[in-house]
Amino acid sequence: MGLITAQGKQPLFSFGVISDVQYADIADGRSFLGVPRYYRHSILVLERAVKKWNDLQKLSFAVNFGDIVDGFCPKDQSLNAIKKVVSAFEKFNGPIYHMIGNHCLYNLPREELLPLLKIPGHDSSAYYDFSPIPGYRFVVLDAYDISAIGWPKDHPKTIEALRLLKEKNPNTDKNSPVGLEGLERRFLMFNGAVGKEQLQWLDNVLQDATNSKQKVMVCCHLPLDPGASTSEALLWNFDEVMDVIHRYKCVKVCFGGHDHKGGHSVDSHGVHHRVFEAALECPPNTDAFGYVDVYEDRISLVGTDRMQSTDMVFPPWPVLLAFWEIAQPDFQSLAA
Repeated sequence: MGLITAQGKQPLFSFGVISDVQYADIADGRSFLGVPRYYRHSILVLERAVKKWNDLQKLSFAVNFGDIVDGFCPKDQSLNAIKKVVSAFEKFNGPIYHMIGNHCLYNLPREELLPLLKIPGHDSSAYYDFSPIPGYRFVVLDAYDISAIGWPKDHPKTIEALRLLKEKNPNTDKNSPVGLEGLERRFLMFNGAVGKEQLQWLDNVLQDATNSKQKVMVCCHLPLDPGASTSEALLWNFDEVMDVIHRYKCVKVCFGGHDHKGGHSVDSHGVHHRVFEAALECPPNTDAFGYVDVYEDRISLVGTDRMQSTDMVFPPWPVLLAFWEIAQPDFQSLAA
């Protein structure tokens, strides 16, 4: 089934998207699940993405959803590898908005990484917001705010992350979900959490967006909804973040990366969740990137090759959403 067209209307604005480039100048390999990874090819996917975005001549900006270099990148090559990928991004004729992922932090500490990516954080934090047009606001979350990677070993945020992992994951290898059940499988060292200060900041931004009658898109390297992602890829406190988001009606979509196969869901409040397919897992001569056309009543992701195109229609009014919440179990039983 093709995308629902927007009746020939021009989008309010459009922007490029790509996730999980994870470039490294090393031989191809496999994930711990055995999925092939193409470390040298991934930067070619990025280069083709930038060319396509420039050729379109209509994109206002592009968003990179994290993990620009891979954890297997030799550490003496980390800085040059990151500079090489950043340079490829900078060939785009417009602003690029970055966020950090776990593989970025395996390569460089925050104080070196954030300036290279021009992330406008403070005190080494990497969350921020921007507004491309008056009616829309983007919120970029720092998924590794509370994390066992990226901060100094004696940093309070590292200590808090290790305490949580010890409490939630009994395995010696904290990247192993063995024995963990269901959503508890997210408590792995390669994930992280949004801290209390960032949660308060998010609440303040969404209140301000509501007052300003802005629609909001939330961007986070780690997915925020189990319907769009495996349990092992979720933000540790995705539930707390979504509790804040669900207090308001302004958030229309949450975009993410990290779970390389991608996914899409609509949660109980009508918020779309779209996790992007990884550039890293594209065999030679295949691609995974796209661009998003933004309209008043929908967001249309136009994907290339392995990135699935997705039309995300906003709930037109609260009554319909309430009906959906009531009727959804009946629809599911019918489908079964």
